[in-house]
Amino acid sequence: MNISITFRNSDVGNWQKEFVEEKLTKLKKYIDGPCEAHVVLSVEKFRQVAEINFLANGLNINSKEEAKEMSQAIDDAIDKVEKQLKKHRAKIRQHKQVDMAEEESAGAELGLEEQDSSLSAKIIETRKVILKPMSPEDAVLEIETLKNRFVIYRDGSTERVCVIYRLDNGKYALLETNG
Repeated sequence: MNISITFRNSDVGNWQKEFVEEKLTKLKKYIDGPCEAHVVLSVEKFRQVAEINFLANGLNINSKEEAKEMSQAIDDAIDKVEKQLKKHRAKIRQHKQVDMAEEESAGAELGLEEQDSSLSAKIIETRKVILKPMSPEDAVLEIETLKNRFVIYRDGSTERVCVIYRLDNGKYALLETNG
């Protein structure tokens, strides 16, 4: 980690350099590869300001904090950087997990085609149905004309949702709901 510290309107204190370096080296665990940190410590009247520009792997994180004491300003600025690094790391991990899951599912689909009958049924298609009010006779007529296996409709007299479907022997079965 390459750390550069700049002081503005204040005396150079070795304890501040050591404090900043110690805190920033703890952030190294969140980043793989080289990184840079540019720290600007300044005093403006009664305010102590710490600015950190953290660069790593195309990631640019900036934070600026002010407090009554320089150590508090440094702590707050580094905490901000740490939160952003954690957030970025979690995003990368989540993205990698999604990619890995997609690869596994693509590879597993090839094996699942052979075992499809032994596994539980999976939904492969979803359709939205607009329930038309009709009689059971109209539903049978619609099955025969459209060559569908079933029809979902709202019974015109009882206002119940019904399903009518063709059995293997050519006859029809009717399912009615209570609601």
